Amino acid sequence: MSKIGIITDTNSGMTAREAAECGVTLMPMPFTVNDRNYVENVNMSYDEFFERLAGGASVATSQPSPEDVTKCWDEALKTCDQLIYIPMSSALSSSCQSARLFAEDYPGRVFVVDNHRISISQKQSVYDALKWRDAGLGAEEIIKNLMDTSMEASIYLTVDDLKYLKKGGRITPSVATIATVLNIKPVLQIQGGKLDTYKKVRGLHAAQNTMVEAIRKDLEERFADQEMLLRTAYTGDADVGRVWNAQVQAKFPQFEVTGDPLPISIACHVGPGVLALGLMKKI
Repeated sequence: MSKIGIITDTNSGMTAREAAECGVTLMPMPFTVNDRNYVENVNMSYDEFFERLAGGASVATSQPSPEDVTKCWDEALKTCDQLIYIPMSSALSSSCQSARLFAEDYPGRVFVVDNHRISISQKQSVYDALKWRDAGLGAEEIIKNLMDTSMEASIYLTVDDLKYLKKGGRITPSVATIATVLNIKPVLQIQGGKLDTYKKVRGLHAAQNTMVEAIRKDLEERFADQEMLLRTAYTGDADVGRVWNAQVQAKFPQFEVTGDPLPISIACHVGPGVLALGLMKKI
């Protein structure tokens, strides 16, 4: 039986420690601060990134080079026969398609799976793949399961400062200005990897309530009679993230709710002060 390795990128929010503990290979997703290249927790910490952001630094994301990708794969393939790579959704980055092109040089050895997820839902896909592998499933079966369950997840989030969405072209400058003046908070959703507007409300409290009610509706309708996992996420202040997680836990006592910081590669596009809430099918 072939030994199967699992690899994901840091857009999943999986830390190097978590990856090492479960035997996952982690592909770093680079970012720039004032046009200098960095890798999260290698040459810039999470806290330092937000300090630089607060100081007006210009930030952006980039793809790992082809050499970095194939080097990572080559190293992983020293200890496994096949490699299943679970990157962030192709709807949010071209890095998935690039990886698929690179994988053409590894026929039957490297499989790039676009299961339309990012962040907390992508991370769960990695844990699901590990469970299927450890249960004795082959690479083709694991890939099929990842694709079959790809849409059985839902994420809602709200942003504190619209300038980052404006910079990325998600909203126009005029909309950003009006929304800031009127204290309008957009609640965004990720269904199948694509980022869309779910609702616009006045103030953070209303945005939090909107996300909670959206999740409650998903549980009652879209995911009725299914066993689900509930997760929270945030950018920036860890204390704010802990408070948010506690609030969600109180609203959904039937779940064991855990929270994660969104990785820097995502924070570059949404800024600090983001709160997110996600559902994923429990395997």
